[in-house]
Amino acid sequence: MAYEMVGKLHKKFDTESKSSSFQAREFVVETNDSNYTQYIKFQLTQDRCSIIDPIKEGEQLKVYFDLRGREWNEKYFTNLNAWKVEAQSEIAASNSPADSFPIDQFSEPANSDQSRAEDFDDLPF
Repeated sequence: MAYEMVGKLHKKFDTESKSSSFQAREFVVETNDSNYTQYIKFQLTQDRCSIIDPIKEGEQLKVYFDLRGREWNEKYFTNLNAWKVEAQSEIAASNSPADSFPIDQFSEPANSDQSRAEDFDDLPF
């Protein structure tokens, strides 16, 4: 399942070679979604290690990522595996008026008599 988050690039680290065939790079995004500043660490792997290069520390960005978890020797690890990063200028371009929809377009029908039991089925068809 894919997730996304907007924040400010706080720190980016150098690419590390974990083995002869695997490399990884970490970076930290700062967000103020709550009362406290949060620092969220992401990981880039293999050919995606360089996608953070054009973004400078302190710039706004949007991170697309997957949540990964694994077990090793009865210890559990969680990783936020980033696969796409957009700079602030790319975020503004993707939020153009042509891409946005008025909230009323997705509201429920005014007439509740139109609702039927099959409307609440889990299946999309």
